[in-house]
Amino acid sequence: MSPRRPSQQGFSLLEVLVAFAILAVSLGVLLGIFSRATSATIASAQYSQAATLAESLLTLAGQEIALDEGAVSGETDSGFAWELTLVEIDLSAEFPMSEPQARAYRVNANVLWFDAGRARHLTLSTLKLAPLLAGAGR
Repeated sequence: MSPRRPSQQGFSLLEVLVAFAILAVSLGVLLGIFSRATSATIASAQYSQAATLAESLLTLAGQEIALDEGAVSGETDSGFAWELTLVEIDLSAEFPMSEPQARAYRVNANVLWFDAGRARHLTLSTLKLAPLLAGAGR
């Protein structure tokens, strides 16, 4: 009778190294995906804040901010710089035969902020009407 060799048990060193290499590559890919998802979530939150600020500025035009040609600007505590510009629109070309009953203004709300060293901006626009004062025709 020939002596029996013990059966090989466990994994070889090469198999263990290959398994760790596959694990390392997989974890690297997953971390990259999570990093991009986190960046996208932060950017989305910042755009949402900027849109809310711009909508608020458009609402203030004609209420707390007078409808006159010009620009108003400022900055929030959270790092958003904003500018509200009002430009009067001449309606006489559109309605040449009628006496104007109101003045029309194009109102632009521009919001600027920095995200990871990159400048980002958002612009919202609307039209607002201001009644003419009695005897203040063109």
